[in-house]
Amino acid sequence: MIVGTAGHIDHGKTALVKALTGTDADRLAEEKARGITIELGFAYADLGGGKVTGFVDVPGHERFVHTMLAGVGGIDLALLVIAADDGIMPQTLEHLAILDLLDVSGAIVALTKSDLVGPERIAAREQEIAALLAPTHFAGAPVIAVSSLSGAGIAELRDALAAAEARVAARARAGRFRMAVDRSFVLGGAGVVVTGTVLSGEVAVGDHILISPSQLPARVRGIHMQNRKSDTGFAGQRCALNLAGEEISRDVITRGDVAMDPALHAPSQRLDIRLRLLASEPKPVITWTPARLHIGAAEVGARIVPLGGPLHPGEARLVQLVLDQPVAATAGDHLILRDVSARRTMGGGRVIDPHGPRANAPVPSVWPSLLPPSMPIRRRRLRHLHKVLRRWSICRSFCATAR
Repeated sequence: MIVGTAGHIDHGKTALVKALTGTDADRLAEEKARGITIELGFAYADLGGGKVTGFVDVPGHERFVHTMLAGVGGIDLALLVIAADDGIMPQTLEHLAILDLLDVSGAIVALTKSDLVGPERIAAREQEIAALLAPTHFAGAPVIAVSSLSGAGIAELRDALAAAEARVAARARAGRFRMAVDRSFVLGGAGVVVTGTVLSGEVAVGDHILISPSQLPARVRGIHMQNRKSDTGFAGQRCALNLAGEEISRDVITRGDVAMDPALHAPSQRLDIRLRLLASEPKPVITWTPARLHIGAAEVGARIVPLGGPLHPGEARLVQLVLDQPVAATAGDHLILRDVSARRTMGGGRVIDPHGPRANAPVPSVWPSLLPPSMPIRRRRLRHLHKVLRRWSICRSFCATAR
């Protein structure tokens, strides 16, 4: 299981990860000097179930939401951290909205700094948190009061995490290998190492893979999975891959790239997606609205083309994204859209077709007659969407037969 922290700055996310794992996830000198998390941090521990749990610690400052997004794309469980003295704060709200849009499967709320307040304040905070979670799919998530300083509640939180890990279904190893790269560095005596979360499939030492969208071939020289040396890495695990290749260097592989089976390489600059616009958005999304797309660990500029008129706050509908540069996306990938000033999250959704045709591609008028006239989709897109859904149905039938 991979656990990702979330929450406002200075609410004790990194201290909590250290209390749970014994590892200080802040590794940069600047982070230690300033006392805030700037980059993604990683830690691992056996919580008592005999398995190694990975933790991704994210920054809480509003200026580093883009870094937070690079870390939470592949997590299984959110550890939402709220300080008992401060309560719910702006980044608590934004991080929670992001986790909800990404359909993270579950959450546990850690009410930190509980030693600074009395029982009445803790009870009030628990009620506020329950009301906050009620409209999301995290409604009813456990709230555990803890103190990283005194150790109060840490054992209870560790037990809750271990119980959650037992309930998390292992991700299927079937399918071709894809791993979202969030770090690239050179390790003395080994060479180039990339780290990330394996999104699908399995990889083994000796495999030949491709870095997409740059189309760089590489061979896997070594693997560390969940911080332990391994011959293989598979879906749902944090992995570090030691890569070799004529064109492979730290400078050519960046956060946002995807290490994958070469057969999957098909970068795109035009994505058909289902977008849910947050109700907090100040105005509707119209054709060619600019945004920043976050998908996997990548961040690129995008233009939004709603299919069927303006998309109003609180609505969900099919739209097309036209990107500034290609990304390695596939159907089903989750994504987040933020405004171009990087001050707020606009909405999120999933990729329907990673290779959408131009929005003005013609289509015969037969398909609109098969759907309710109120359906807000432009006529010229219906034939293509039908083909996508038909291919998806055929693929599912084939996979069921193969099993």
